[in-house]
Amino acid sequence: MTHPEPAPRPETAADGGAPPRPQSLMLSFFGIHVLGTDTALSSASVIDAFARVEVGEDAVRSTLTRMVGRGLLERHRRGRRTYFSLTDRAAAVLADGERRIWRTGAVNRAWDGSWTLVGFSLPESWRRERHDLRSRLVWAGFGPIQSGLWAAPGRIDVAPLVADLGLGDRIRAFHGEAAAPTEAGRLLRTAFDTDAIAAGYRAFLARWGDGPAPAEARDDLGRQLLLHTDWLDLVRRDPHLPAEHLPEEWPAERAEGLFRELAARYEPEATRIAGEILDRWQPAEERPGG
Repeated sequence: MTHPEPAPRPETAADGGAPPRPQSLMLSFFGIHVLGTDTALSSASVIDAFARVEVGEDAVRSTLTRMVGRGLLERHRRGRRTYFSLTDRAAAVLADGERRIWRTGAVNRAWDGSWTLVGFSLPESWRRERHDLRSRLVWAGFGPIQSGLWAAPGRIDVAPLVADLGLGDRIRAFHGEAAAPTEAGRLLRTAFDTDAIAAGYRAFLARWGDGPAPAEARDDLGRQLLLHTDWLDLVRRDPHLPAEHLPEEWPAERAEGLFRELAARYEPEATRIAGEILDRWQPAEERPGG
């Protein structure tokens, strides 16, 4: 089994910047409404749903086409209608995101003091290989501590993470504990930009806290989509650092509480609206024996 490629890292409203781009929204939308159902959605119904977050038809169609080209969605023709379903690759990415949201949690209070270290040395000309490896490491919660040496708190199985990159013995992985003069808190601050991670959570609290929901969402289906997209982006950028080595008043736990509260508030009406507007079809129905 290969490790799923990380989803692209767009700027989102949780950064305090522009609203999420359509591809980020599309991944969240399919994660909420398609993941685990073996169904496909018609392009017309996706266009209807995205109008509720002020994303126009042209942007939706171009995003769907682009995601087919990137191997994230599969296109199906049924008469005059076009449907889209998740590829195995996209389903793996979204299932990992779902696990991080609902099971891993935003605060790591169970660290046992162990570390995973990954060292690598790649030729200067191997730019793509270096980029792919670093992307996998960031996705798995690693940060750089010096040139060619990355670390993550906890014991991480590195082999499946890099198995399909074809880098062979150019990668070394170790498990162990920090020893003097290395101090865990300082190592975390070296490897990870904790200020930026905290700022993301604070921006989320500011955007979704007291006051009206984002104006670009017309109803609870739109609010659900924007909320999940903002939160998933934060979770994917948070390496789940040990709570005992983070600054006081770390905002992740408050932000997670707000996310869960709002997710529960929006879910009933969002589900009702989705049931009314989403045109679903099971591609397996057209397969032999389906």
